[in-house]
Amino acid sequence: MMREKLLLPIIMMSALSLSNGQHLTEESCTVQILVPGLKGEPGEKGQKGAPGRPGRVGPPGEIGQTGIKGQKGIMGHYGKMGPSGMKGVKGAMGDPGTKGPNGDPGVPYECTPMRKMIGEMDILVAQLSSELKFIKNAVAGIKETESKVYLLVKEEKRYSDAEGYCRTRGGHLAMPKDEGANAVIADYITQSGLSRIYIGIDDLHREGVFTYVDLSAMTTFSKWRKGEPNNAYDNEDCAEMVASGEWTDVACHPTMYFVCEFDKEHA
Repeated sequence: MMREKLLLPIIMMSALSLSNGQHLTEESCTVQILVPGLKGEPGEKGQKGAPGRPGRVGPPGEIGQTGIKGQKGIMGHYGKMGPSGMKGVKGAMGDPGTKGPNGDPGVPYECTPMRKMIGEMDILVAQLSSELKFIKNAVAGIKETESKVYLLVKEEKRYSDAEGYCRTRGGHLAMPKDEGANAVIADYITQSGLSRIYIGIDDLHREGVFTYVDLSAMTTFSKWRKGEPNNAYDNEDCAEMVASGEWTDVACHPTMYFVCEFDKEHA
């Protein structure tokens, strides 16, 4: 049907030319009719396009497995000494020992002067034994500055007993009043394999105001660790030095080693 509609105008044009006496040339007229062709074959696959924009962040994944345990860290600062524990219950009495042999006969009455002399000798021996023990306890040797001599006593005592121990020998607990003295004592602690010792600093006479044990004021030098003194447990009225040379306030009743200080002109 479509073809007939297209041929009709051509026939009419031919007839019109003849009626006018015009000579038709023998040139052929070509009429192109555009009709949809068949579906072609699929073309070759194109090149990969540019990456698209990143998509949205997806939901969180499941919790992963626990990782491998890390290496042990370096040792931290020594902690402060805790409060003393409660006194334990007294133990039961032991079994009686066997009877010892009889002693030697007593000295006759006329030997009283000799007995007195022996008693005096016993006292001297006890004093000498005490001094010898003091020297043996100073096993780390002697440390000194230009004006002071220091002795580390490896015999645990309470603060007041330690000060009395030093005072009976003409000194005091160590009182570091400058950086040099403080460094000497700290080095003493380290070389002796200790972690802390008592030093001659306290606030026993006025709470919160620390002075040296000879009652001199602390006006030119101090080496308190950060956050110290803090009077933890409300009973830290004395001071200790740790191996780093820093000071912390501690209770006065625990026993620990200590350093005695002596003036060189009196040593």
